[in-house]
Amino acid sequence: MLKKSIVLIAFLINSLNALSQTEELPVFDYNSIYHPEIGKEGMVVSQRKIASQVGSDILRQGGNAVDAAVATALALAVVLPRAGNLGGGGFMIVYLAEEKETLAIDYREKAPAGATRDMFLDEAGNYDKDKARYSLSSSGVPGTVAGLAYALENYGTLSWSEVIDPAFRLAQQGFEVSHDFSHVLDRYKKRLTEDSATAKAYYKQDGNSYLPGEIIKLPDLASTLKELKEEGPKAFYEGDIADKIVAAMEKDKGLITHNDLKSYSVSLRRPVEGSYRGYKIVSMPPSSSGGIHLIQMLNILEAHNLEEMGFGSSESIHLLAEVMKRAFADRSKYLGDSDFVYVPQEGLISKSYAQELNKKIKSFRATPSKEIKGGNPFRYESPDTTHFSVMDKEGNAVSNTYTLNSSFGSGIVIPGTGILMNNEMDDFSSKPGVPNQFGLIGAEANAIEPYKRPLSSMTPTMVFKGGEPYLILGSPGGPTIITAVLQVIINVIDHKMNVAEAVVSPRLHHQWTPDILYSEKGFSADTKKILEKKGQNLNQTRAMGSVQAILFDDGYFYGAADPRRPDSGAIAVSP
Repeated sequence: MLKKSIVLIAFLINSLNALSQTEELPVFDYNSIYHPEIGKEGMVVSQRKIASQVGSDILRQGGNAVDAAVATALALAVVLPRAGNLGGGGFMIVYLAEEKETLAIDYREKAPAGATRDMFLDEAGNYDKDKARYSLSSSGVPGTVAGLAYALENYGTLSWSEVIDPAFRLAQQGFEVSHDFSHVLDRYKKRLTEDSATAKAYYKQDGNSYLPGEIIKLPDLASTLKELKEEGPKAFYEGDIADKIVAAMEKDKGLITHNDLKSYSVSLRRPVEGSYRGYKIVSMPPSSSGGIHLIQMLNILEAHNLEEMGFGSSESIHLLAEVMKRAFADRSKYLGDSDFVYVPQEGLISKSYAQELNKKIKSFRATPSKEIKGGNPFRYESPDTTHFSVMDKEGNAVSNTYTLNSSFGSGIVIPGTGILMNNEMDDFSSKPGVPNQFGLIGAEANAIEPYKRPLSSMTPTMVFKGGEPYLILGSPGGPTIITAVLQVIINVIDHKMNVAEAVVSPRLHHQWTPDILYSEKGFSADTKKILEKKGQNLNQTRAMGSVQAILFDDGYFYGAADPRRPDSGAIAVSP
């Protein structure tokens, strides 16, 4: 009897221990189809899992979120050449937990001193898209190296040499070619092999593409990373690397000079802030348009019960389309580099202005884009890109989006460096009323000027709950960046989805012009018919964006890498 009692007591103790351990684990909702990655001491989510691993290794070594972010960005410059870069620029939102402060780092490219208003117009005054997109004159002064160095020096804990070393080793030793990597190089082969240095970097000596499973090495890029590692970021803007950039510019009619590189500077800006249903929204200010119009759209949506409408209903989709139209009409009219033009930011993100715009939305009828001219916010005054998100165990967070603009930017590699140059000058309004490669129309506010930053749609964003970071996210995708971020936020807040479901769910997009409501697969035929009856011009399109998100709640990090880009990955850091 005593023996049986001892066995029973042991069983009860083990059961209680098991119950205690279970209660310490995050709750899984097995009603959900998609589940996020879960970590206890940090999370890195990026468009290449191999780069996420680099960032998470930095966290495990004791680095903070900024250290991991810089290491991840440098790794992406190697393993994701279509968007990760040294020759481009971007935006970074940083939250410092100890100071409870959020910062916006603008390392967007700048127009060279020799840039002119009509530089991409031919003798007849017509827009020359090839010159604007696929020549060295399309390149703005790169900001990536300066921006990453600024973030690390001011908010990181590790040395420049420590965070750049993983990227250097990836370039030197090589990495395995994925199916997507091979496919993308095949898809862009004609354009990329027009430049001999690009062909040398990304294709075999016999001209063939790398096959999945093969190892690709990038020796010229490795040499550049080694030089940056040993000599610091200054080597890019004043050293041997700068000499090679300028030599290429002089040879092929590019505009960037030694003085352009030497004088490049990062801008520390105040983030744009708003609120949505009790959550604080923090995002990027101009020269990004993303933060302003994200908040503007959330302000309008706040007057509607999206949860009651239901995800994917004709009612909610119609509303989203009408809200997007009005935001993009304002974007076209008012947005530009705030260092050069006045942007009525306070008015655009005003709740009162949102109320005025909301009154013009009809639930039964789509407003044709030609009837939307951009509002009057003044009365309320007082393409291929990549994103990654990082959080550490101390609560520090980074939301970073950077780009070359098009896939592979200009498609031109600076000889001897492995550096792909951006084609960001096409993000300016080369000719008012004429759309750029993303179909976006700009006005005088975004006209080309020396040293000016071109307008961007990049939207690195943080959502705060109770004063603490709750949702960290962003996306590539040209103008669809803004609407992708918007939809993930409302999926989490209004539709009560877990972060993985919120990221995976089908998306839609409207950018005012052209007057088309783009949608991914996944919306019902019946819903589409109702929308068409309301006057929405529907067009099913390819997958939009690639949101890389982290949700932090009750001591756990939940990471969601968007499957729209096959090699994306979330890497958790756990004890």
